[in-house]
Amino acid sequence: MQPWTLALCAALLCGCAGPSPAPRAAAPMVFHDQLFQPPAAPVDTSHIFEVSPAMRDYLGREIGHGLSHKDPRRELFDALYRKDKLQLEYDSAMTRNAAQTFAARAGNCLSLAIMTAALARELNLVVQFQQVDVDESWSRAGDLYFASNHVNLALGRQRLSYGEGYSVDLSNSLTVDFIPIPPKARETARPLEERTIVAMYLNNRAAELLSQVKLDEAYWSARKAVEQDPGFLNAYNTLAVVYQHHGNLAEAEQVLRYALSQAPANTIVLSNLAQALEAQRLPGKLAEAATLRARLAQLEPEPPFHYFNLGQEAMRVGDYRRARDLFAREVDRVPDYHEFQFWLAVANYQLGNLGEADAHMVQALANSTTRGDHDLYSAKLDRIRAYEAHAAGK
Repeated sequence: MQPWTLALCAALLCGCAGPSPAPRAAAPMVFHDQLFQPPAAPVDTSHIFEVSPAMRDYLGREIGHGLSHKDPRRELFDALYRKDKLQLEYDSAMTRNAAQTFAARAGNCLSLAIMTAALARELNLVVQFQQVDVDESWSRAGDLYFASNHVNLALGRQRLSYGEGYSVDLSNSLTVDFIPIPPKARETARPLEERTIVAMYLNNRAAELLSQVKLDEAYWSARKAVEQDPGFLNAYNTLAVVYQHHGNLAEAEQVLRYALSQAPANTIVLSNLAQALEAQRLPGKLAEAATLRARLAQLEPEPPFHYFNLGQEAMRVGDYRRARDLFAREVDRVPDYHEFQFWLAVANYQLGNLGEADAHMVQALANSTTRGDHDLYSAKLDRIRAYEAHAAGK
């Protein structure tokens, strides 16, 4: 089976913003509730930015005492991200709401941004989200491939209430970067409304539920994401992938055609629509799919994971030298993706290149984004080093 591609949103902190475009109504043909089991409870969005008592206690204990003397934005950032304070851990395994992220002391980038925004608002700070145009980062889970975009958050100064209105100061907003952001990308960042952030959260949850084969729950979360922000096209794509995995190929095609009409050059939607057409195995659909594949080849001659997939095929037939060379090409393109480094280490191990295997496994461990991957790579590194020590002692 060819991989289906989803688009997720990883959030970073940075930037400032202006108004967002007006919302659009969802295309009415995209929902087919009758195909899925009703949810046990409606998908709830009210909890996403909710501040727990433990979060309020932490704010009062760590920064409440100094607000009259120091910049509360700086105090908040130090309280959250200094190594001797909350000690948050990056974990991409699940998108959590604000309270869950705080309780776990861990989350992916979107979760960390949501938690930071919730705490900032508790301090009466102005919060503004924005999208930054940087290259998508990719990951995978089985036959699902995920493209992650970056969202920023700027912390403005405290609101000053004047009757029914507010004085909002976004000048000198505090910029926090978790990864280096190119200056041009920062200058061209686009503002995002909170409804889009909520849609991103729901879309991420839908994709995570889909990867767990919880198709009914994934449908309702993706549906809610589309309703929350009809202009957020990633949610339509996720909805279509849910339909496909549920066996509803015509419905998947329908949603993808709508998404493609809104973004004709979107390679993720193009790829998924081609696959939806191919899966129906009808002559007319296959011909159209071939046309889409040709267009994709022009837009993206070497798509993400291209050499990785070829390397996996080489590993399956025991051609470790070819696999090593293919994995090395992916590492050259994306050196900080842990799975590329891991498989390059495995190929080198099979070839007896223990030093190279050790070096690439170290990189896989350093770039791991979940606790499970971290533990796996750590165990593999121990095994390589034990074998190295055994070989040296002979």
